[in-house]
Amino acid sequence: MSFFIADAYAAAPVAGQPGGAANIIMLVGFVVIFYFLLWRPQAKRQKEMKSLIDSLQKGDEVVFAGGLLGRIIKLEGDFAVVGLTDTVEVKIQKAAVLASLPKGTLKSL
Repeated sequence: MSFFIADAYAAAPVAGQPGGAANIIMLVGFVVIFYFLLWRPQAKRQKEMKSLIDSLQKGDEVVFAGGLLGRIIKLEGDFAVVGLTDTVEVKIQKAAVLASLPKGTLKSL
């Protein structure tokens, strides 16, 4: 039967395998990479978005998640009434605002 199945032998210990200190250093390295590439930039974006939402005022020109542009007419808690044109107003969540535009942007379009 040894023709079909190879004999299994115990593997001898291999010299030069990394010790516990090398494993800990690699783990710390992964944590540092994770922090600088993923966690820190995401926290920075969240902080910028929160400051944008908190700084919204009546009259600001904004772009919101649907890609529409409008001017804030009224703020009501977590919502804002945005005028898309002189006759069209929509109520949106403040969290849907992606960016605040410089004054006069809507007139130039």
